[in-house]
Amino acid sequence: ERIGVWSALKPTSIETIHVSRSGGFGRARLRAKDLAVPALGYVLAASELISALDATLRNSSISYLDRCMVGTRADVIDALPDTALTVWAEGAIADGAGQFHDYHQSAVLCTATTKAPHQNVAWERFTETGPVALLPLGAAYAVVLTCTAAEAEAVTLLDDHEFTALLQARFGERHQFVAVGPRVRYPLSLRWRDNVSAEREVWLGNAAQTLHPVAGQGFNLALRDVWELTRHLASADGKRNPGALHVLQAYADARATDRRSVIGFTNGLIEVFGSELAPLAHARGAGLMALDLLPPLRNFLARRMMFGARGW
Repeated sequence: ERIGVWSALKPTSIETIHVSRSGGFGRARLRAKDLAVPALGYVLAASELISALDATLRNSSISYLDRCMVGTRADVIDALPDTALTVWAEGAIADGAGQFHDYHQSAVLCTATTKAPHQNVAWERFTETGPVALLPLGAAYAVVLTCTAAEAEAVTLLDDHEFTALLQARFGERHQFVAVGPRVRYPLSLRWRDNVSAEREVWLGNAAQTLHPVAGQGFNLALRDVWELTRHLASADGKRNPGALHVLQAYADARATDRRSVIGFTNGLIEVFGSELAPLAHARGAGLMALDLLPPLRNFLARRMMFGARGW
């Protein structure tokens, strides 16, 4: 909104989120109207957002190079010794620079249409093989089907009829799927960088942390990284010397709580809902029932998902 991009987009709003687990009791529904907000979130194709951002950049006075190979961190530092600030916003976290946890899962992504309209409801359904998410996108759903790493390739190669049957079996009968689009898959892991600031360098977004897609928090976290960094660079010290270590360390300190809590929140969901231990199975059902029956708890979770640490 601040840079004029949002008005060029046509996202689909999420007005309700339905959370449940297959084979267990309990479910919870989060509603935008309960928090007096127009939507709990919005869904659009990444390509649409990228196109709108690119158009805004082209129409600005900012000089930039497009589709250039940057190289390694050492290449950049050697080639640009006088650069005031390098912002690393893309790419995997280098070995030794952070922590890594392999979920031994892959996400199979596609679009799907259902017999009944989605009515702006998003679904997060936890299954024995991982969560299945349906996100309203136009008249269809964007689907994130989590599979074990061992079965992911075979699932991706299923024909449309076979994949629709698999999706139906894992999601359940609350929606009847009538068509699916092409599938792609991505291995899932948790990576986070221990230190996100250094002299004249800062890391944010995927270069700082890569999360499991459960609850759709990774991009939200990245947007808050960008927002907070611009706030610090717009300060008096930031304008004088944007690469000063104390400026960038202040940014890192300001992001620490949000990063830790979102990483813990998403990882915790996978650990709790992925475990087959009997005590946890009962706790999951009781927790979902408590969410549905206790509006303050339910609304806190919704705010937490929308605003990160500010939801506290």
